[in-house]
Amino acid sequence: HGNTVEPPKYYRKAEKRLNKLNRRKSKKFKRGQKQSNNYKKASQKYAKGHLKVSRQREEFAKKLALRLIQSNDLIAYEDLKVKNLVRNRKLAKSINDAGWSQLRKWIEYFGIKYGRLTIAVNPAYTSQECLNCGRLVKKSLSVRTHVCSCGYVEDRDKMAALNILKKATIGHIGSWSSDLNAWGDLSSILVGRNTC
Repeated sequence: HGNTVEPPKYYRKAEKRLNKLNRRKSKKFKRGQKQSNNYKKASQKYAKGHLKVSRQREEFAKKLALRLIQSNDLIAYEDLKVKNLVRNRKLAKSINDAGWSQLRKWIEYFGIKYGRLTIAVNPAYTSQECLNCGRLVKKSLSVRTHVCSCGYVEDRDKMAALNILKKATIGHIGSWSSDLNAWGDLSSILVGRNTC
């Protein structure tokens, strides 16, 4: 049921070069003095490097969002508070590099433009709650497989995606929702975590 898309990690790929440009810029900085043309050039190169990464990330999010919207009737995703998540310094770089905010922005924009339903759901316990029995199975981020005492075993992200879809369709009425809740063919529906 569905495909996963790995984020391109543009910042990670450019990180060494950006750090090198930043060191060059820092070496040319003169405290308390008017900065030289060399410093200004180094600063511009560093800023251009970051701008390139930002544009690549934005373009990827835009293209992916358009593809998802055009090939699905419903897009369900976690209502993540990215500002709160990036307070965790260990995760901040990866979260920013994944471009979650950009992807969500474009999904919602294209959803309105093409008349597709986009639903943000409460992210609480999507990867912990057993899809089969509803029991909470606590696990760290490093544990990638959900194993429940009820016997249900599933890839952590796939189960979370199905939980997100389940949350998104609860309370909705119409012919399409009864098909979804019967867990029929989900090929025309994106069931995914907001991890791109």
